[in-house]
Amino acid sequence: MAIDFAKSDRSSIGVEWELQLIDCDDENLRQCGDWVIDQLHRAHPDTPLVHGEMLRNTVELVSRKQFSVAACAADLQEGIELLRPVLEPLRIDLASAGSHPFADPIFQRVSDSGRYAELVNRTQFWGRQMLLFGTHVHVGIEDRDKVMPILNYLATKLPHMQILSASSPFWAGVDTAYCDNRAMVFQQLPTAGVPRLFERWQDLEHYTDDMLKTGVIDHFDEIRWDIRPSPRLGTIEVRVADAATNLTEVRAIAALVHALVETASRRLDKGETLETISPWFLDENKWRAARYGMEAILIENIHGDEALITDTLPLLLKELEPAAADLGCLDDLAILDDISRNGVGYQRQRLVAAKFGTLDAVVAHMRAEMAAGKPISPNNFEYDNEAIFGATQHHHTITR
Repeated sequence: MAIDFAKSDRSSIGVEWELQLIDCDDENLRQCGDWVIDQLHRAHPDTPLVHGEMLRNTVELVSRKQFSVAACAADLQEGIELLRPVLEPLRIDLASAGSHPFADPIFQRVSDSGRYAELVNRTQFWGRQMLLFGTHVHVGIEDRDKVMPILNYLATKLPHMQILSASSPFWAGVDTAYCDNRAMVFQQLPTAGVPRLFERWQDLEHYTDDMLKTGVIDHFDEIRWDIRPSPRLGTIEVRVADAATNLTEVRAIAALVHALVETASRRLDKGETLETISPWFLDENKWRAARYGMEAILIENIHGDEALITDTLPLLLKELEPAAADLGCLDDLAILDDISRNGVGYQRQRLVAAKFGTLDAVVAHMRAEMAAGKPISPNNFEYDNEAIFGATQHHHTITR
């Protein structure tokens, strides 16, 4: 089967950000995404910025095709502003992270879509656990022959992208001891998880033939790797990142992906061979990133050399600075250094939970970061559960 790769402008960029619909009265998820999308599209029938998702507790913001991270961020903010008038009368607020800290996956309702219903029917228990929220970044590739080398190179940096965005330590009220539990849950789907590493586009076509022939997939989009080609759009799509709690961190992760792809493309233009990593090392790196976050010791290369992410991250960011400067996202990339020193999303969540002893406070902190558009230090965040809900309100405490 020949897979056409759409013509795309080099290093064009698009960002997708999955948001949670939060009940202002109990910090839990609300199951009204279908209604929200219907009302929004009645008021703004031509907007491409807001979409429904698999679960009714979710809406997805989708930027237009752009050429800068800043332009994508402006689109996402426009989508938020479109949603606010629909949500406020319902006492619903927006928040996000890789997971909701205490919502029970079993009670979440699937959107009115045959595609999603079939996914849950096929995958059963694990399909019903997909209470997950991500940030996806598309970057345009102008030459199909570049796609697999760049994808394989990005796989060597997959744990860095995963760690810096990790924001899902809690799952159904449990502290999982993972920094990115979303990654562990999502990879249970048959075609999700770390990408297959192929040398040539023809190898990808052969793989897809096999998957279609045996009924593993019905179309290419059902390949849900952490990094995958998007032939319809002419992009590489990086899907490994947990949903950020705020727009500043969305920009930072998008800048990281944007600069990585452009740096790799420039190296190919010079005739260089991009480094790769063994599939078994890629599997291990993903697990270490999910489990240990900023304390992870990562396998750096095909030879099995190891290093702390805290030692190698400054070197990586320095390497990406020329491309980031040309792409106009150098300031956004620099935010990653601040995040690594001041607290990644999972770290802030755990500090808030420890400070207030309740996961309700974690959701309130997520909402506050969404409203502020930037990370908020747990030291500067105040929360009084009884003042908000009353002394009889059940607190969602943490199970370990």
